[in-house]
Amino acid sequence: MGNSALRAHVETAQKTGVFQLKDRGLTEFPSELQKLTSNLRTIDLSNNKIESLPTLLIGKFTLLKSLSLNNNKLTVLPDELCNLKKLETLSLNNNHLRELPSTFGQLSALKTLSLSGNQLGALPPQLCSLRHLDVVDLSKNQIRSIPDIVGELQVIELNLNQNQISQISVKISCCPRLKVLRLEENCLELSMLPQSILSDSQICLLAVEGNLFEIKKLRELEGYDKYMERFTATKKKFA
Repeated sequence: MGNSALRAHVETAQKTGVFQLKDRGLTEFPSELQKLTSNLRTIDLSNNKIESLPTLLIGKFTLLKSLSLNNNKLTVLPDELCNLKKLETLSLNNNHLRELPSTFGQLSALKTLSLSGNQLGALPPQLCSLRHLDVVDLSKNQIRSIPDIVGELQVIELNLNQNQISQISVKISCCPRLKVLRLEENCLELSMLPQSILSDSQICLLAVEGNLFEIKKLRELEGYDKYMERFTATKKKFA
């Protein structure tokens, strides 16, 4: 795209605090944004061809609350991204990410994280350090098992649909705020689903269609009635 068009976007963003440039075939993060490090609150560069984020620039957006880079070609995230102390929403769906930076737990304000359609092979343990995280979408990755550390997650909603999960730690029942757990289209046998999810957790919406068992068998498990009490109570609350 032409320099004048980009300049116009930068000038608008200077006034609004929002920089949005989607579907433009960009191959790199616009360096022009270095003029706006102290006033941007929202950046959306979704549906481009960006392969990496500039290490010297990305951590300097001190007021940034929302960053969207869905449908790009990112393979790694720089540690400097984790300097964004005000970031509340991070959307990186449909990239090529295999892991998160070790410093990811420093994104202390993060509330919503979307990583659907990447190449993550495991639940990132860094997520357990994020005390304000409400919603995490890890659907359409390559996660095979959920380890004990999951019990430390503070999230309210965890989406693990369309992975390759065949094992889940019983510690998932210990998540203090977890209300919605999505596990559709994985590789779960009914015997691998911890019964404590039903009998002894906060979970009031459990989605497990498309696994290696029939849903009617789930209804026969001990604790299912307790789960249904929570499910019904929540439904009434939102009705």
